[in-house]
Order: sequence, then structure tokens, then C-alpha cells
Amino acid sequence: MSLAVMGGADYMRDPRKHHFHPYADNGGTSVAIAGDDFVMIASDTRLTRGFNILSRDQGKVLGLTPKTMMASSGCWADVLTLKKVLNARLTMYSHEHHDVMSTTAVAQLLSTMLYWRRFFPYYVSNILAGIDEEGKGVVYHYDPVGHMEKLAFSATGASVAQIQPLLDNQIGALNMKDATPPTITKELARQLIHDAFVSAAERDINTGDGILIHTITKDGRTDEKVKLRRD
Repeated sequence: MSLAVMGGADYMRDPRKHHFHPYADNGGTSVAIAGDDFVMIASDTRLTRGFNILSRDQGKVLGLTPKTMMASSGCWADVLTLKKVLNARLTMYSHEHHDVMSTTAVAQLLSTMLYWRRFFPYYVSNILAGIDEEGKGVVYHYDPVGHMEKLAFSATGASVAQIQPLLDNQIGALNMKDATPPTITKELARQLIHDAFVSAAERDINTGDGILIHTITKDGRTDEKVKLRRD
């Protein structure tokens, strides 16, 4: 065996390893459902790392403007950084134009900010919800590098695999023969969000403790807290 091959083999057996892990997954789940004149966005309140619970009372939804909110989950350090930078951009816009940025403009701004960081992205899953210029509820779903999609409902975070199929079935009437999608009312949206989180909390240790439900209309915003299992 040549020295080069032996040297390579010895290098591969070297127990010294140098790793770079800039991200952590701190759990959290968010859901948003839009209606004709409202949008409802909710998140759980559990913050985790592995099998450790860091907080039982940490909401994931940030109010950006009176008609726009953003739910973020993933690496909590990146969530806080993204929120800080986005709030700064919104403040700069307000000072320069003496106006509040519309939900559509905030959605595009968030997409641009995420794409700008595409080579070292924020390890964050985002949903942006609000009332558009026509007074209708809208939901925008993002991937970590800024691709956005305008939807009527969306879920993201740790329990997305449990919640998104439920929303697809109950709201989108997908995979149902001759089914008609229901009219989304505030009562139906709240019940679906509640049931989705209860189901997810039974199956995912990264979701639990409580639900913070925010309802946005053209007249303002209301907030509600619902308890979930704490084990």
C-alpha cells in the first residue's frame, strides 16, 4: 500500500473532528386561517431544545402593524434577529413615508429580507397574516430563503406534518370526493385551530403548554389564550 493511501486512511481515522453548528431547533408550531373579512393566526407557547423545555410561556407571533402579524418558529436566536431587523425596516418606512406599510408590502419585504440571507439563511419557518387593501384576510407562507406563497390557510413548525393534512382536509376539502370547501367563519377557524393544536400536543413533545390565538379584522385585533397539556 502506498504512503499516500496509508496517509489518507490515517487521516480518516483521526478522532479529532471540527464541526460548525450555528443553528438550533427550538420547536414551536404556528397556524393561520384567513376568512373573507378576518384572519386568525395562532402559535403554541412551548420553547424547547431537544428534550428540555426552556419556556412554557413563549408566544411565537409578533405584531408588525395594526393589520399584520408574523408567526416564526425554528432557531429562536434567528427568530429574534429576524424580528428585530424587520421591525427596524418597518420603523424606517414609517418615518420616511409617514404611513404604515400595507400587509402586501410587508409580505414582499419579508421575502426580500429572507432571500438576501440565502447563503447563510435564518433557520426560521414563517407565516405572515393580515388584512389586505380590500379588507380581506390573507396568509403568506415562506421557506427559509424567501419563496412565498399566498394561501387561505397554512401551518408551519414542529407539528406541521400533523396539522397541515387536517387543514387540507377540513378547509381545502382535498382528497374528498364531491366535497365542497366550507365557508370559513371565525367560529370554524377557532375550532379548527384549537383541535389541531390539541391533536399535535398529544403526539409531539415540541408543541404544548398553551395556544395564543390572535384575530385580526379591519376594526382591530383580539387575543386569546387557551391551555394545552403541559407534559
